[in-house]
Amino acid sequence: MQALYLEKPYEKEFTSNVKSANGKFIVLEQTLFYPNSGGQPFDTGTLTDEEGNTYQVVFVGKFNGEISHEVDKEGLQAGQTVKGSIAWERRYILMRYHTASHVLSSLIHKETGAEITGNQLDTEKSRVDFSLESFDRDIMMGFEEKTNEILRKDIPVISKFLPREEAFQIPSLVKLRKAFDASIQTIRVLDIQGVDIQACGGTHVKNLKEIGQIKIIQLENKGKDRRRLYFVLI
Repeated sequence: MQALYLEKPYEKEFTSNVKSANGKFIVLEQTLFYPNSGGQPFDTGTLTDEEGNTYQVVFVGKFNGEISHEVDKEGLQAGQTVKGSIAWERRYILMRYHTASHVLSSLIHKETGAEITGNQLDTEKSRVDFSLESFDRDIMMGFEEKTNEILRKDIPVISKFLPREEAFQIPSLVKLRKAFDASIQTIRVLDIQGVDIQACGGTHVKNLKEIGQIKIIQLENKGKDRRRLYFVLI
């Protein structure tokens, strides 16, 4: 399956053949729909067949290397051609949140040494989880303006595919080597120029100026060295 969203995150519609259909679960030969993974929620939208029958996409996940689209009713069959349309407003705000989380996480790591342990994006708010022994709330709140200062700049965001060994020459990616199976020979790298460079399979904006500003709304102490920060886009 061709994951079109990796190279064309701003595309809203596409055409594909149905590779397989198991009731409401549809695998396409290519798709723009992002599957639920890496802290980024799945895309929603519709699939429409050549007769004009429309199916709502209610969940998208990746299973055994295939991207499966769960639709709201049965009817699609293998071999049919469908037109896919993603819910753009949902996709775009998740792109903005995802790129913002990279900037915020990078600043927290660089200035405190905290290891980022996870994130969960949503359309209303998002969170960053990190491991840090000392938890000074004033310092954490200070990352709001530091992040916003960067987001006000005209900084391009570049996605590129690099050979495995070339990718792991990048200092920030070295620690991820063990997380990638040896069979994976090409790594997708997100480069927020001069700010952060990481391996990432999500969808992102092309320039930081598209994001707007963030507001940190909540800080949580989840136990020994476990911290959580929630933020919204404003």
